[in-house]
Amino acid sequence: MKTILLLSLLSIGTLTTVSTPSSAMTVTRPADSTPAAVKATIARLYPTVKHVKYEKENGDYEAGFTHNGKSMSVLLDASGTVKETETEIPVSALPAAVREYVAKQMPGKKIKEAAEIVDAQGMKKFEAEVGGKDLLFDTTGKPLK
Repeated sequence: MKTILLLSLLSIGTLTTVSTPSSAMTVTRPADSTPAAVKATIARLYPTVKHVKYEKENGDYEAGFTHNGKSMSVLLDASGTVKETETEIPVSALPAAVREYVAKQMPGKKIKEAAEIVDAQGMKKFEAEVGGKDLLFDTTGKPLK
């Protein structure tokens, strides 16, 4: 009789464990280590943005989001100072010299994505993703590094 009672209790315990809804389970996630100053700067500059993805990038923080229908990322230091802003643009919005450079130097390859990058001093440059590599150009279309 003790054996039957013990087996019954074990069965009830097993069923209770299995039938517990997953929403009642506690899931431990790593704490968000993005500094409050970084989040505050993004909230101040882009108050209508809802979903921001933060990533640590070489000691700085990158905030990625969609703003006014465009994919954007903002690079900030830990104190919340903006270092650069990158905004996705149509390939056709790149300077003609950029498109010509890619056509000449990388025949048969196409520009997959394009972006306009503005640094903290207001200097603009363009990025073109070609063949899995990001190529940088100045505003005249001259290749950088």
